[in-house]
Amino acid sequence: MPEYVVLLSIPGLRRQDLALMPRLAALTAGGDVAELAPTFPAVTCTVQANMTTGAPPSEHGVIANGFYWRDRQAVEMWTTPNECVDRPQIWDTLHEQAAGVTSAVWFPLHAKHCGADYVCLPAPVHNPDGSESLWCYTKPEMLYGEFRDKLGHFPLMNYWGPLAGIKSTEWIVSSAIQAAEQFRPNFFYLYMQHLDYAPQKFGPDSTETMQALADLDRELGRLIDGFAAAYGDAKPLWLAASEYVITPVDHVLYPNRLLRQGGLLEVKEVDGGELIDFDESRAWALADHQFSHIFVRDRDAVTIAKVQDLFTGQPGVAEVFQPKNAPQYDLNHERSGDLVVVSDPNSWQAYYWWLDDALAPKFARTVDIHRKPGYDPVEMFFDPATRGIPLDATLVKGSHGAPANDPSQRGVLLSSQKGVFVEGPTADTDVAEIVLRQFGV
Repeated sequence: MPEYVVLLSIPGLRRQDLALMPRLAALTAGGDVAELAPTFPAVTCTVQANMTTGAPPSEHGVIANGFYWRDRQAVEMWTTPNECVDRPQIWDTLHEQAAGVTSAVWFPLHAKHCGADYVCLPAPVHNPDGSESLWCYTKPEMLYGEFRDKLGHFPLMNYWGPLAGIKSTEWIVSSAIQAAEQFRPNFFYLYMQHLDYAPQKFGPDSTETMQALADLDRELGRLIDGFAAAYGDAKPLWLAASEYVITPVDHVLYPNRLLRQGGLLEVKEVDGGELIDFDESRAWALADHQFSHIFVRDRDAVTIAKVQDLFTGQPGVAEVFQPKNAPQYDLNHERSGDLVVVSDPNSWQAYYWWLDDALAPKFARTVDIHRKPGYDPVEMFFDPATRGIPLDATLVKGSHGAPANDPSQRGVLLSSQKGVFVEGPTADTDVAEIVLRQFGV
């Protein structure tokens, strides 16, 4: 039974990518390998909750990368603290059932205020004048100051948006090595986000993605070497899990525009741009990669039926369902929309609701992940000529989120030792059990 376990959460990793990642391939050459199928929806926040709780969205409540709080008509994207996860996570169970076992959680979403012993994730300070100051939430609280003094501030501008790149991963790796040396946690969970960028921007089989694989592998090699030095003779068991696989896309669906044209979504003008009027709209969509949650005012049955008819048969739409009537997706939670619209594998869904780009809200042309009521990968396409973000969703070449019905849409689970898990189709919800079993839980 290993004394130390490292779990790498690597979005976009495919089994064939190992041919271009010699350090990761060497680490896992003598271990188990299994096809990993993400639970729908296959997006970051949901899959990370699946892997760390062992439960589906219907139980842990993380139904997307954001939430619509009906009681206050507010959308919250990417910022929700750990309290949104309704089930115990790996570190909570270890505290309860494996005395003395410590955990470190590095950069996954929804980790702020979680129960792990050591935590690090971006938490920029939002100043009264609208500016941001670089900072990270850490546990212990003073830990970020130590990282900053040695490594400089976490390069948030390289974590997402037009400047997203390997520099943010370099900082994550360096800080994780420092934490391993200082604390030697028994369980170390790291979110390695680098493969999210190039596959969405250029396509999963692009030259840029091949370079991203090489860059990430170089940093993984540095992490492997740093942890080997930190843990010494007590060699950790390494696990690497895809969060999802990114598929090529050549079509965009605009669910909010469809709802508006169908007379169900209303807008209001603010500062020369249009915003969704949540109070007056009968239905609106929180678009997230290859699916949308459709929220219907008062959960009106007639409107729900109208929305279902509106989307059924639309180009790019694979399925429209009510979560309560689709137990196969395990998405029936009070936070879910009244309907869920799922894309075909070659299509994704943009949050846009305006019918004239001149009436787009100001934040649409900026990197502003918190104000947009939906995910916007177009933020990676900064236009130097306009010094802003274009309003052309067709630029996006890769996406994810739809059910992994085809083997090409499934990722991979790897281990550095043999006999850790059964080599066969594995669900992301099985990852928690695999980790806990290593500690006798």
